[in-house]
Amino acid sequence: MSDREMVVLSVGGVRFVTLASTLLRFPESRLAQMLSSDDREFKLVNGEFFVDRDGTLFSYIMDFLRTLQISLPTDFSDYQRLQREAEFYRLYPLANLLKQEHLLKPRLEILEVRFSLQDMQAFFRIFGSCSTTVETLAEQITVFSGQQSGQNWNSPFLSQKPLVPLPLERPSHHDMVFQCGTDYSAGDQFVARYVSIKPDNRKLINGTNVLGLLLDTLLKDGFRLISTRTVSSEEKVECYSFERMQKPAGITIVANQTLGSSGAAQVKRSQVQKRK
Repeated sequence: MSDREMVVLSVGGVRFVTLASTLLRFPESRLAQMLSSDDREFKLVNGEFFVDRDGTLFSYIMDFLRTLQISLPTDFSDYQRLQREAEFYRLYPLANLLKQEHLLKPRLEILEVRFSLQDMQAFFRIFGSCSTTVETLAEQITVFSGQQSGQNWNSPFLSQKPLVPLPLERPSHHDMVFQCGTDYSAGDQFVARYVSIKPDNRKLINGTNVLGLLLDTLLKDGFRLISTRTVSSEEKVECYSFERMQKPAGITIVANQTLGSSGAAQVKRSQVQKRK
């Protein structure tokens, strides 16, 4: 059979159309051997191969054969059944991956925002259980600094001088620190810090406004506010706690196909596309 020839399978009554080359990707699998030998589990009826297996789960089998990746819904729970189907088709790299459920299941992610308002300045510190999320959020936040003349916290006018972007403080991979507002310098001069959060991109100086935009950004990103509390009433430190179910990164199977489906296979996480 030519690699480019189309093959039709009916799996549990669900019809699939693919190329022979897709089924031949793992030569030792039953799907590859089905094309060249008799297998009593596969019946050839009117030019279509029929197999009495789960058609819904077979869609994940086909996706794996086409992409060498496995992507499952957040609420997927049939790991053992899908593993059993992979073993039936002798797709052992996929079956071995499905034994590692912790790689595929979504995880609970916690994020904490601490906000302190002191005179004309506001201080922020963000802690996250997932360093990737903190890194992504840090790339969205920019602090700008500049000298102001006779302006205060509530002034809507930016300095006519160019504002200088400042790096965020990163005490660790799991947290970041930044501040906004004005600080008295000398005479009628003030040092002003503005905060911009993508994709909004406004430069905000009022800490309450920055807090509102930051919380709104997290809610739009799938986080859920679960609690608020006062950490220190004397220092006016408030804490906002969020959580969300973090979807796992894409899983890529790199298999040594020259050894067949029983050969060595390497599992690695694909890169997560960064949010804009």
